[in-house]
Amino acid sequence: MHAGDRLLEVGCATGKATLPLAKRGFKITCIELGAGLAAAARQNLRGMDVDIVNQSFEEWQPEAEYACDLVFAATAWKWMDPDVRYLKAWQSLRPGGHLAFWSAEHVFPDGGDPFFRDIQAVYHALGEGRPADQNDWPRPGELREYRYEIEQSGLFEAVHLRHFDWERVYAVEAYIQLLETFSGHILMETRKRDKLFHEIRERLNRRSDKSVRRHWGAVLHVARRKERHGLWG
Repeated sequence: MHAGDRLLEVGCATGKATLPLAKRGFKITCIELGAGLAAAARQNLRGMDVDIVNQSFEEWQPEAEYACDLVFAATAWKWMDPDVRYLKAWQSLRPGGHLAFWSAEHVFPDGGDPFFRDIQAVYHALGEGRPADQNDWPRPGELREYRYEIEQSGLFEAVHLRHFDWERVYAVEAYIQLLETFSGHILMETRKRDKLFHEIRERLNRRSDKSVRRHWGAVLHVARRKERHGLWG
C-alpha cells in the first residue's frame, strides 16, 4: 500500500488505530455508530485526511463509484452483523483489495499475574462470572482464528493470519479506567461495579508496586477480495 490509497475503517471509536495510518498519508473514511465516539474521533484526527461518518456499518451506503484499497477494523469486527459484514466489505473494495481485522483479548500465560485468578472469586460472588477453576482462559497463541468464516463467506480468501502477544503494567487507577471501557463492566449494576472496583483497589494498593500485570493477545486476519462475477458489484 502507498500514501494516497483509500481506506475504510469499521468502528473507529476515538481513532486510536486510525491515527497512525492517517499519518502515513492514507485517505480514510471511518464509520462509527456512537455519536460521542465519532465526535471524539473528529477532534483527535483534526487536520488529517479522514472523514468520520456517524452511522452503522450495516446501514452505510458508499457513494457511487466508491472503491477502497483496504477495509479494516480494530476490535470492532465482532460487533458487526455476521450476515452483512463480509458482503458490505466486499462491496466497498476495489478488485484485489483487502480486508484486515483484529481484536485485543486477555490471555493467560504460565507465570502470569495471579491477581486475575484471585479476583475471579469476587466476580463470581457478584454473579458476574465462573470460579477460576472453571474458566477455560486462553493462553497466548490460542485465541480463535476466523479463517474458516472468512473463506465460507465466498467473498474473500484468507492470505495472512498472525498472532501477537504483549504485556502491560497498569497502576491501580489506570487499570480501573481500562475496565470502565469494557462493555461487561459498563453494563454491570452500579452496586456490583462499585463493590468490584473497591475490592480491586484494596487488593492492588496492598501490593508494593500498586500495579497489575496484564497480558494481551491479538490475531491479525488479512483476506483478499475474490471476484464473484454476476452476483454483486
